[in-house]
Amino acid sequence: MTKSKIYKFLGVFVLLITIGGGIWYWQLPNRHKAIIKTVFLQKTGIVDNKWIIDNSHLEYKMISPTFYIDGIYKSMEGPKSSNYIQLSQDSTLLWLTGFHVKALDSKTKKQVSNDFICHTNVDFNDVKYFSNFNLKERIGIYYPRLTSLSHGLENFTFPKGYGIPMKGNDLLYITTESLNHNIADANFCIKHEVTVDYTKKNRTIKPLLSRTAFIMLPYNKSDPYKSPLDPGKEYCIPVETKNHSYDYGDGNVLSGHWVIPVGKNKYHSGINDQLQIKDSLRLHAAAVHVHPFATSLTLLDKTTKTEIFKSKITNLSNKIGLSNIKSFSSESGVWMFKNHEYELVLEVNNTTNSNQDMMGSMFLFFYDAELDSIVNK
Repeated sequence: MTKSKIYKFLGVFVLLITIGGGIWYWQLPNRHKAIIKTVFLQKTGIVDNKWIIDNSHLEYKMISPTFYIDGIYKSMEGPKSSNYIQLSQDSTLLWLTGFHVKALDSKTKKQVSNDFICHTNVDFNDVKYFSNFNLKERIGIYYPRLTSLSHGLENFTFPKGYGIPMKGNDLLYITTESLNHNIADANFCIKHEVTVDYTKKNRTIKPLLSRTAFIMLPYNKSDPYKSPLDPGKEYCIPVETKNHSYDYGDGNVLSGHWVIPVGKNKYHSGINDQLQIKDSLRLHAAAVHVHPFATSLTLLDKTTKTEIFKSKITNLSNKIGLSNIKSFSSESGVWMFKNHEYELVLEVNNTTNSNQDMMGSMFLFFYDAELDSIVNK
């Protein structure tokens, strides 16, 4: 075979690979396109891929790599980046007291609209965290997420006198994701500035235990995207069945990320299995995560038929998005009990003319008496 034929063959081969790759790419969901696009842009150096760290004045501040916004990115779809952080290089006991996120112009570093903040997750390594306090029986029991910030709740602090203790050289895993609900012809770059507030050991601070509770709704496993036959039973259509889908082996499957139809609706979900209250617990703080068109999320005591906390949610009036999500903070706290039934109640109002996606979560923080006896002995 001559060189010219070899070059022609290679050219045709590369062309076919390019066409095939392009077809495969354009068939991907928007969220997966964003992942591939972000990795390509950062790996090739077209946009910077470095986290900028500032750990001073008892706050850990960092600026994310660049996120290229080139179209509509709904909740859970936008470019994102993750980073492990350590608040110090030794095992000094520190207390987490607050979390913040804001969007920046990628060049000027000046703050821009919160409309470009999807969520910022703060996760921890439960094996190392609980082992450090000799609480190994807790490993693998609780969802290892401390909290999540999102559009409408970009700042969250614990009530005075409370915090989450951790060794300074323990690891937190921060993931921050971008958002763009409204600008279809977008063509710009942003960054996220994430801040973790902390303080040094102080015997006046009481430790908090984090528990995550979220709405899960059943769906038809054999035909998940078919409209439910009995909406009264709150069957849902999941956004997808790979992520945020839960199978407990009893024949039923549940989704934590589902589709809401046009108009007003209400969703209920029992959360006792997620709370795992073994005795009584005193609730001191709660952060809420929902998507646009949610109007309230309530933590309800079904046994006494009382609202422990109702988060009122304000949507933007002239575009898609959330301007405010009410969080819960109380120094005195509210008691919750083992023999009571609890549920989350989500109210939504889809004011568009098409289906939208939805989630409803609460990150609940309880006084941790067992940990208090360890860190403040």
